[in-house]
Amino acid sequence: MHKIMLVEDDKVLREGMQRALEAWGMEVIPVVEFDRVFQRFTEEKPHLLVLDITLPLFNGYYWCQEIRKVSKVPILFVSSHDQPMDIITSIQMGADEYVTKPFDLSVFVAKVQGILRRSYEFATGQDGLEYGGVLLDLRSTKVHYQGKTEDLTKNEFQILRVLMEHRDGFVSREGLMEAMWEGDVFIDDNTLTVNVARLRKKLESMGIKEFIVTKKGIGYGLVQ
Repeated sequence: MHKIMLVEDDKVLREGMQRALEAWGMEVIPVVEFDRVFQRFTEEKPHLLVLDITLPLFNGYYWCQEIRKVSKVPILFVSSHDQPMDIITSIQMGADEYVTKPFDLSVFVAKVQGILRRSYEFATGQDGLEYGGVLLDLRSTKVHYQGKTEDLTKNEFQILRVLMEHRDGFVSREGLMEAMWEGDVFIDDNTLTVNVARLRKKLESMGIKEFIVTKKGIGYGLVQ
């Protein structure tokens, strides 16, 4: 389930947007403490931020800039400002999409779905693997999670790829070593242990804790 943070000071519109998104199975976090937008963002770690430009205290541009210092999570601006310069400024500030008020809620939901699809899914099943919100890009060997990205080494990538392909079970140590073995480069048991530890550390740095589990005497798997 995707988590959407909604920062809009118009109560009627905010509640309408929330109902529309929830009707499509999304989790919506409405924010009404307009002096704590950044703090709530870091606490909730949403998949998408919907941000009004005109807000009490600090405007949406300010919050967008602050959030872009720490996160690449997609941001959708909603605003009654409809001049080209408003849209250009929003994109330059780091927004991914812009919707002008008033708007049809079905159009708004379609915009949200489009951003989520571009940000967290891949064009075909051959391009990437997804499990528990963790996305492995098979083209670039990068792993993505809630707007964060990490580069993986060849061995780390192969380990995560095999585990995600066998997400419903466990893979033996021998099976992982065979997947890592290319050409004349022999992969021993210690090499596997070191690479699994490094992969776990990278995932934890992204907030993905205890993702890879060990089953004694059987091998490795992903948390169920």
